[in-house]
Amino acid sequence: MKAQSTRSAHEKAWQLTTRSTRSARARSLKVLANISWVTAEHLEELAGALKVTRHEKRSTIFSDKHSSESAYILLSGVARITCANRKGQRTMAILLSPGLIPAFPTPVAGIFYDFRCEAVTSCEIGTIGLDSFIKICLGIGSADFRKMAAGFLGRWDRVHLRCSNLLGCTIEERLALTLLDLTENFGVRDQHGGVMLDVQLRQGDLAEMVGASRPRVAEHLRELTRKNLISRKHHRVVVDDKGLKGFLMETHREGFSGELR
Repeated sequence: MKAQSTRSAHEKAWQLTTRSTRSARARSLKVLANISWVTAEHLEELAGALKVTRHEKRSTIFSDKHSSESAYILLSGVARITCANRKGQRTMAILLSPGLIPAFPTPVAGIFYDFRCEAVTSCEIGTIGLDSFIKICLGIGSADFRKMAAGFLGRWDRVHLRCSNLLGCTIEERLALTLLDLTENFGVRDQHGGVMLDVQLRQGDLAEMVGASRPRVAEHLRELTRKNLISRKHHRVVVDDKGLKGFLMETHREGFSGELR
């Protein structure tokens, strides 16, 4: 009788601990930009269904060789999605802040991408079967489903647009476009009116994203600094977003005038 009572007490304690952990995880999910629209009830259910794993810096979280029947949520840390370029070299496509990780694009016949999601810092990842994820979240209305789809597909449309825009741009213009793109996910408004990128950004990462060599990128970063369009504060890049937009508008007008002449 005593053993049964002790076992019952342990079970109750375990249930309370599990419930507390699930509630804490649901609260952490609520603050993620592309999951915050999910109702509290569904967030509790989602938190309980997630399998949480930790990944060390520079490790591969998952790749396009894994099953596509899973949804992945970056709970903490910074990750990135990389792919192979035409020369077979790995290059960064998207830098990821916490939230639902985008699904990889549908494969194209004859083109080898070798997509990978990699940990930039130590990361905590929540994984759930895609069917379960949809069943938990889908009953919340078509408008919210579209939001979920947008979060799951991520910013690939932005990457495609950026790549197509970069084709006819100078390196300085490519840097400006890329820095403005990064401010949307990693930007914190500075007290002086700029936007600080709340992530350590290496010149090599920028070089991959704009398709230029690191020395050329370093040269043009100095030029943008000289023009007071970017600066550094506490080892972080501060972007004058309004100034960069004005710079791009001016170069666009000059290019258009040149074409007319």
